[in-house]
Amino acid sequence: MSYITGVGLLPYGKHEGSSTIDLMSRAAELALADAGLKRADIDGFLCGYSTTMPHIMLATVFAEHFGITPSYAHAIQVGGATGMAMAMLAHQLVEGGVAKHVLVVGGENRLTGQSRDASIQALAQVGHPTYEVPLGPTIPAYYGLVANRYMHEYGVTQEDLAEFAVLMRAHALTHPGAQFHDPITVADVMASKTIATPLKLLDCCPVSDGGAAFVVSYEPTSATKIKVRGAAQAHTHQHITAAPPLSGLGAEIAIGRAKKATGIAISDVRYAAIYDSFTITLAMLLEDLGLAGRGEAAGKVRSGHFSQHGAMPLNTHGGLLSYGHCGVGGAMAHLVETHLQMTGRAENRQVKDASIALLHGDGGVLSSHVSMFLERV
Repeated sequence: MSYITGVGLLPYGKHEGSSTIDLMSRAAELALADAGLKRADIDGFLCGYSTTMPHIMLATVFAEHFGITPSYAHAIQVGGATGMAMAMLAHQLVEGGVAKHVLVVGGENRLTGQSRDASIQALAQVGHPTYEVPLGPTIPAYYGLVANRYMHEYGVTQEDLAEFAVLMRAHALTHPGAQFHDPITVADVMASKTIATPLKLLDCCPVSDGGAAFVVSYEPTSATKIKVRGAAQAHTHQHITAAPPLSGLGAEIAIGRAKKATGIAISDVRYAAIYDSFTITLAMLLEDLGLAGRGEAAGKVRSGHFSQHGAMPLNTHGGLLSYGHCGVGGAMAHLVETHLQMTGRAENRQVKDASIALLHGDGGVLSSHVSMFLERV
């Protein structure tokens, strides 16, 4: 068994003068305090990568800076799925007796620490170095290709995609730490600048500074027990030119493995935290994971199904699309919000029931997937 015993999350947006290490440290301090632990209690440490601080030994660099001497330390790189992959590894390390308290941290000054062009160039390197990158595509361009295909196959429209941006913004309005607090409509999304057809500016997540952290422990450190029931991964490709058909992408594989490993069915889930780098990402993942039928997720958004008080509350902090996206810490904010919901500490965002939660992370261009179930016990 393992339990998530503490979480920490910074506001996302601009953090002028803060480095990657600064942001990671502040998030880690919050998580330790939330877990009621001291730095000396931490014997395992995991972190992700940073495009603004691309050190080949980032885990030990941070451990030294933060003043911990873990018996296990590791840095992980699977794109946007990194946060969930680290949660899964921390669970396995604790379950296997390798460590008792694993601190997991992600953070980056991606907004203030690098230029727009540098950020675009760094992220575009997920493309094939011979067959894709020389043609100049960006991450939105890759997802635009996927969106066009998905819209063609399942009858999804641009207005359908816009619904997801509107929902995430509505949820962000209730969180003081979100990067965006201006309400938007479907018309606003449709009127925003085209980035990569059919994706418009408001279909895309922002670039942010921020940090998030959590602690995975062998036993609870408070009266509220949030147990990791299990997780699974799937990695079907790296480059979009080598991707399988839409019907064979990794989310379906990962969720199938996670359900088999835990015995939990989608009908058991009461809260969802799903990766949403673009509106098309969220639409596809909701349907791939079985939270909506093919081409039906937008209709469920319109009906209020995924709202705070709906049947399946989704990303109540605003997700990547509106809370913000600081790299590895982006999806980790989903886990932090889930923990707050499950422990009844989400304040004005609190949902009625978050007893069983499904979390899913996506890395690359729908390349790497991690599905995880949490349960309040």
